[in-house]
Amino acid sequence: MTPLYAQQHDYSQYNVLAVDDIPLNLLLVTKMLSRFNFRLRTAANGQQALDAVAAEKPDLILLDLMMPGIDGFEVIRRLREDPATADIQIVILSALNSQEDVVRGFNVGANDFIMKPVIMEKLLSCVVTQLQIVSSKSAEK
Repeated sequence: MTPLYAQQHDYSQYNVLAVDDIPLNLLLVTKMLSRFNFRLRTAANGQQALDAVAAEKPDLILLDLMMPGIDGFEVIRRLREDPATADIQIVILSALNSQEDVVRGFNVGANDFIMKPVIMEKLLSCVVTQLQIVSSKSAEK
């Protein structure tokens, strides 16, 4: 049964970027979120994520932390220091789940943190909450 919050809104105006170096993880997130009809793009590493953001600014980024090259912490740091991307909602999806990793994630600028393995209802609820924040920010402008 689809939760009430997932039934009530059209999310097609939102652009979401999922970033993970493991293709199966991207596939799972894509499948979990397919019912929302927003524009979902994927990136396989930190550099691809930064390139994707530069090409088209997303409303929300679902970001893995452990990736080769530029890791998720560095992606967040770079996005937060650039005024053009500092306001993007960022949710970490990571198997790193120590207290230090969670605190570091929030300290570099994440808006939320979901530990892997991802529970579908938690992901859906988090995405809806983050997109509601995006919507309220847009209404203020």
